[in-house]
Amino acid sequence: MFILLTVAIAPSLALFSYLYLRKQMAKEPSRTLFHAFIYGAIMTFPIMFIQHVFEEEHVFNNEFLRNTLFTSSLEEFFKWIIIFILVYKTVEFEDAYDGILYGASVSLGFATVENILYLLSFGLDTAFIRALLPVSSHALFGVVMGYYFGKAKFSPVGEQGRWIWVAFLAPFLLHALYNAILFLYDYWLYLMIPFMLFLWWFGLTRVKYAHTFAVQQFRKKAHTNLRKTH
Repeated sequence: MFILLTVAIAPSLALFSYLYLRKQMAKEPSRTLFHAFIYGAIMTFPIMFIQHVFEEEHVFNNEFLRNTLFTSSLEEFFKWIIIFILVYKTVEFEDAYDGILYGASVSLGFATVENILYLLSFGLDTAFIRALLPVSSHALFGVVMGYYFGKAKFSPVGEQGRWIWVAFLAPFLLHALYNAILFLYDYWLYLMIPFMLFLWWFGLTRVKYAHTFAVQQFRKKAHTNLRKTH
């Protein structure tokens, strides 16, 4: 059991460690990030309950629509609402890169619990492929969501609403495409490889852009504080 839990948690820990250590300015309070992770972990259970109810009640007769549009929108909406309500307006959200960290924390909380439950059901044989696909994809969806929350937080007031909605729509569309590819049973691998390469490129460029903007914010704030002392 200990080995299984370690294997289930390790991919999330590795991905988050990279994102956390990438920040070169003041580090985020570990307690706040831990809370974001816990929120993401807890939301796994209402999501699974809603999915189960919809499946049992046959709300969607089309399995493709259920697995792509419904599942993707449900999971990304829960992540989005947690960040928007519990994180976005907090004082700890101090620069654009913080959005990356909070988005990844919430997503990896969800991905970790989902991974534990899956490995408990199907064993360690699936651990490697799950680390490469579901866990890393959830992390990158969270990075994209967090990036646009960061843009919203530090944009002019008139532009904030647009970026807040993009923070939901962008990861939802990526997630829906990911699920749609998995549905193409015989050909999914041929499409999944280029999609994951694109997702990594897109996610890591958002990390780079957010980091660059955060550094500029940090230097500007430091310069302003220095001028006030003279």
